[in-house]
Amino acid sequence: MMRRIPLCLLLSCALLFGAARTASAIEVKISSQALERTLRAQLFNGADGRYYMRGDINSACYVYADSPHVTFMQDRIVVHVHARAKLGTSVGGLCIGVSMDTNADVSMIPVAQEQIIGFRDARIERLSESKELNFLLVPFLDRKLPDQMKVNAADLMRQLLSQSTQTTGYAFTLSSLKLHSLFVEGTMLVLDADAGLNVD
Repeated sequence: MMRRIPLCLLLSCALLFGAARTASAIEVKISSQALERTLRAQLFNGADGRYYMRGDINSACYVYADSPHVTFMQDRIVVHVHARAKLGTSVGGLCIGVSMDTNADVSMIPVAQEQIIGFRDARIERLSESKELNFLLVPFLDRKLPDQMKVNAADLMRQLLSQSTQTTGYAFTLSSLKLHSLFVEGTMLVLDADAGLNVD
């Protein structure tokens, strides 16, 4: 399971090299690719990497998003998704209606919330031309997607460090973590935090 969430490795490595017995300041730089892999693991983890807003893989009529791509633009994180829909009425296992393919973009500002890497101020940058499809896309883009991108950094690091005895011979435990700030700097998301690490 931990292999699917690469932020664990990034954050824990920062602790190993930057933390002491008492809480110490650390800086972690997170790439857009790491955020993208986390988003895929936490939200786009259904069949074929899809997230269904209506129906499922067995439905004749459906709406789903897939192929998330994360980039940085100035001080914002941009998530691009592809959306596909068959809208209409299911008759005899077929969807009688219209089929649509579109792309949509949402941007947001990263925010540190105690131990949580969170996101606020979601702003939809691009939508489809279909009002019916947008009725489903809008709440997905500005609420569901930012909420599912949240990462509890302390929980993830504790999970990874629980394997430290087997892998290193030392028992590493996280004693404290407090995130202070998150901001985009060029091609990286920079996290500033105070953290404490014990070694037995």
